[in-house]
Amino acid sequence: MSLFVEATRVKATGSQTYSGFFPKEWCIGSVPHGGYVTSCIQAVASLHFNTTLKAQQQPHVMTVYLTFLRRTSSGPATFTVKDIKLGRQTSTIHVSLTQGSGREEVAGYVTHTDLATETGITLPTNWRLLPAPYPAKIPLLRTNHDEHWRNYSEMPFLSFRKASAKIDIFIPRKGQLDFSMVDEWIRFKSGEKFTMDSLGYVADVFPQIVESFQEHAQDSIPWQLREGHLWYPTVLLNLEVKKVLPPAGVEWLFVRVRAKQIKNGRMDLEVVIMDDIGELVALSQHVCLIVGADRNLAKRREVAENGETKL
Repeated sequence: MSLFVEATRVKATGSQTYSGFFPKEWCIGSVPHGGYVTSCIQAVASLHFNTTLKAQQQPHVMTVYLTFLRRTSSGPATFTVKDIKLGRQTSTIHVSLTQGSGREEVAGYVTHTDLATETGITLPTNWRLLPAPYPAKIPLLRTNHDEHWRNYSEMPFLSFRKASAKIDIFIPRKGQLDFSMVDEWIRFKSGEKFTMDSLGYVADVFPQIVESFQEHAQDSIPWQLREGHLWYPTVLLNLEVKKVLPPAGVEWLFVRVRAKQIKNGRMDLEVVIMDDIGELVALSQHVCLIVGADRNLAKRREVAENGETKL
């Protein structure tokens, strides 16, 4: 079993090119998990800013904006970086992920800065999570004895969702506060800690909101949902980091995921990530499709000259 830090390790093959490898155990079906792939791209950016762009002195990811063009696959991956804008306060690079015969599968922009030296106007906004999540006591979470939270060991389809089996998920004992929302506390089963480069994965690993409707509307939901034959591929994912995690990482993070609209096989997701002292760590927005799981497992087609291919 590969650790997260091993599965996301990349190496430089040039000043602007990097290589990595996507293990099958970090897949959903046959497709590498979108959040895991995001973390791999974060790892590329971190290495690039610590080597090629070391003079910028901008070690921390501030924003990630990725478009998932085609299905990725387990195996070797190549990352090509183009320096777009190098600035005093922030710098932005473009990252392209290719596999196989050079098919481009994920592309986007990563902006780095030095979050530890950020200065400027700071104002209180009185923002807070509504409805308020249940309180949690970390020592009791560790032993699954917290009054309000329990280990979600029965997550369905883990043989298909292998990448989701890498963490312990704790959900409210009384159930989620709303059908269209998920609250969770999470930690790595391996004992690893969450670091800055793991935030992409954190932003994309949670019980599926669509499936929460199974318990409440059996007669009105599609048969694919009743039988669990669904896949939720990411079309777009963005991430904004609000706080630097300690270099050694943290054991626990709280995540709230909420959908505003689920319609015509497409949904949005708003993700809020907080630490165990209640401070905001990161925000994320997703655009996802809702399709049959057969689309995940279907044979891949070669990319045509016009760039078209099956999802």
